[in-house]
Amino acid sequence: MSQVIVGVDPHKKSVTIEAVNEHGQVLATGRFGTDSTGCRLMIKYVHKQWPHRRWAVEGAHGVGRPLAQRLLAQGEAVVDVPAKLAARVRVFDTGNARKTDATDAHAVAMVALRTPRLNQLAFDEELIALRLLTDRRDELSHRRVQTVNRLQRLLTELIPGGAKRDLSALQAKRLLATMKPRTLVGKTMRRMATEEIEDLIAVDTKLKAIKNELRSAVVVRGSHLMDLHGIGPAGAARILSDVGDVARFPDRNHFASWTGTAPLDASGGDQIRHRLSRAGNRRMNHVLHIAAIVQIRHDTEGRAYYRRKLAESKTPMEALRCLKRRLSDAVYRQLVADAHADETIAEQTDPGGQSGATPQSSAADLHTPDIGSSDKPQPGPAPPTLPRSRPNSTPRGLDSQPTTTTRRSRQGAAPRRTNDLDGDKPRRTLPRRRDRRS
Repeated sequence: MSQVIVGVDPHKKSVTIEAVNEHGQVLATGRFGTDSTGCRLMIKYVHKQWPHRRWAVEGAHGVGRPLAQRLLAQGEAVVDVPAKLAARVRVFDTGNARKTDATDAHAVAMVALRTPRLNQLAFDEELIALRLLTDRRDELSHRRVQTVNRLQRLLTELIPGGAKRDLSALQAKRLLATMKPRTLVGKTMRRMATEEIEDLIAVDTKLKAIKNELRSAVVVRGSHLMDLHGIGPAGAARILSDVGDVARFPDRNHFASWTGTAPLDASGGDQIRHRLSRAGNRRMNHVLHIAAIVQIRHDTEGRAYYRRKLAESKTPMEALRCLKRRLSDAVYRQLVADAHADETIAEQTDPGGQSGATPQSSAADLHTPDIGSSDKPQPGPAPPTLPRSRPNSTPRGLDSQPTTTTRRSRQGAAPRRTNDLDGDKPRRTLPRRRDRRS
C-alpha cells in the first residue's frame, strides 16, 4: 500500500491538515484544535483512514514544535517542512500570493511529496532536555545583560563618571558600599542599586549551575565539541540541540550553508565576487562568531590564520568570516567523528590534538576523498553557454600573420562587428561609409 502524506499547517489554537497520496491527489482535509481533545481526535482520524502515513509539519522547530513532539512521542514518522519552501510552492501551485490555512496545508503536503531530502525528526529525550537547558541559559543571559544595564545607569547617577564597563556583582557591591548619599533621591537610587545587585547575584548563581549541568550533559552525550578552543558548554549544547543528526548534511559545504558561514555567489559577467550570507541558523552563526573572537584574543591557530588573512590584504571583517568558515568545517568534522565513535568505529586523532579531525571524517561524503579544511570554498564562474563566433577558425600564434581586422585597425579604421549568436553577415561601421563618400 502506498504511503499517504499528511500536511500540517499548525497554529497556536488550531491545526489544519490535508492528506494526499503518492500521485498528489487530495484524499481529505480537516481542521482540529490544539488542545488534548483536538489532537486525540486528529490522530485517531488519521490512524483509522491511512495505516501507512507520514506527517509533514511546517515549522517543526518553531510554532509546530509542540505538535511534532506529540506525534514523535507516539511513534509517528514526522518531517520538517521549512516555511520558506512551503511559501514558494504555494505561489507556484496557486499562481497568486493568497494565503489560507487550507492552501498552506496543501503546500506543505506537496513539499513533503516532492522533496525527498527533508529533515526527518526523531524523538530524542536527551536532545530535547539539552535544548530546554540551552534556551533557559540564553534567557538567563539576556536577563543578566538587562540587570547590568540598569545597574550601570543607577551607578552613573550616583558616582561621578559612573562605573567601569565590565562590572561584576562583587565589584558593584564593594563600590556601592562606599556611597553614602544623604538626599532622598540618592538614597532611593542606592536602594534600587542594591536590589539590582541582589538580582545579579541570583542570576549569576543560576547561570553557574546551568553551565555545570550543560557540561555534564554534553560529556554524557559523548561529544568532544568542547575540545575546540572557543566552544564552551553552552555553545556545544546549542550545536548538539540544533544539529540533531549530522548525517542530514551531505558534506561540510552544506553544513556551512546551514550555519550561514558560506559566502553567496554574486558574480555577474566577467566580474567574479561573493557576498556575505544573511541566511542560515543565526544561533549557530553566533556560536561560531563567539568561538572566532575567543581564538583571535588568545594565542591559538585561529589567531595565526586570522593574521595570515590580514597579510593577504583582507579586511578585518573578511578575515573574521574566513575564520568562521574554517571553524564551521572543524565543528562538522568533530560532529562526524563523534557520530562514528558512537557507532564503535575507530577514529584517528589529529596531531593538533582534536579528536576526529581526520582528512576523511565524513561518512556522507564518500564521493570526495579529501574534505580537509578550506579557507572558503566558492563556486567558480559559470561555464559559457553561447557558441563562439568562429568555431572553425585556427587560433593565431605569436608568429602568424595578422588578420584583415587587425590590418584595418592599424590603418585607423574601426573593426567589423559580427553577430556571435546567429552568424549573420558582418555590418559595416560608420567610418567606412564616410570613406566611400569621400
